[in-house]
Amino acid sequence: MGPDQHTVRPGGRGILATAVTVVCAVTVLAAPGTAFAAPDPTPSASASPSPSVTLPPDKDLEAVRRKLDDLYHDAAVATDAYNAAEEAARKQSAQIVALAKKIVEGQRKLDQLKERAGRAAAAQYRTGGLPDSARLVLSDNPSQFLDGAGRVLQGQRAAKGLIRELTRTQQDLKQYAADAAGQWNKLEAGRKAKAAAKKKITERIAAAEELQSKLEKKQKKRLAELEREAAYQAQTAWLDTGILGEIHGKASAAGQKAIAFATAQIGKPYVWGAEGPDSYDCSGLTSQAWASAGKPIPRTSQEQWKQLKHVDVKDMRPGDLIIYFDDASHVALYIGDGAIIQAPRPGRTVSIGGAGTMPILGVVRPDA
Repeated sequence: MGPDQHTVRPGGRGILATAVTVVCAVTVLAAPGTAFAAPDPTPSASASPSPSVTLPPDKDLEAVRRKLDDLYHDAAVATDAYNAAEEAARKQSAQIVALAKKIVEGQRKLDQLKERAGRAAAAQYRTGGLPDSARLVLSDNPSQFLDGAGRVLQGQRAAKGLIRELTRTQQDLKQYAADAAGQWNKLEAGRKAKAAAKKKITERIAAAEELQSKLEKKQKKRLAELEREAAYQAQTAWLDTGILGEIHGKASAAGQKAIAFATAQIGKPYVWGAEGPDSYDCSGLTSQAWASAGKPIPRTSQEQWKQLKHVDVKDMRPGDLIIYFDDASHVALYIGDGAIIQAPRPGRTVSIGGAGTMPILGVVRPDA
């Protein structure tokens, strides 16, 4: 998961125009070479370390920065697994509830069918136990014989129908029970996967926080500078390819709504597993943004990559989702002019950044 670049809190929560204005103000959306304000590699005199504090070489802090990126990336992958397990659990729980209702209804139907069969057996007992066909043969009244023949045929059909219905209902109940057992097994497996993902998330975040806690204040400041430098260099390299000259798509009506929603979330904290309204993770933000536009999409970045229509980067338009890293572990909402809105990582807030600051896997369109 990439660093948080130029976190911006606009004075009001606007739509696309507000987002673009804010981005321009912080130079995220500038032409190649000026996409981000170039970091000053030379600290000012006032920012120089005091004699009592010795900063480690930049290469050491750069190693820290890369380690932090790795830890937060691992946490993001685990978060996607956690979210997938959570989504599956919701579906499986709903299926179990539906199956339970079918089992109750099936048992009620089976009881009714057994009651009908019991009444038929009791009626046969009251007539001396002779089947209708036997009593028909003993009749010496032709008219009664003909009437009785029709009733016998109807009775036979009804009996066969009752037997078939009883058998089918029993089979259905057996299948419902098997399906419910299968869903319970899946739910239990998902619970274990969810617990394992949660453990990995908390371990990686704790390791990252511990690593940062060991840094002096001036080291943390320099680390932040290195993060901005890395983001600047990556965004500039992406823009220098001339890609913005090829991107001319305009947001759809639904895309504008998704952007408006995401813009209104700027400044809210990243929390893994969260999908609003007070906090978000990366795919929680994008899925809720598109849900607000009337286009529900998968919950996780990996499923968004798998299930939504892929479009070329040069063909993307505001509102599309940019999927990052080879494992599709991060996603952001493209808002135009080379910028994105994203929930970056733990410790950061929903913010505007450069679309090229992380390795792009591809682009997907929710309303294709």
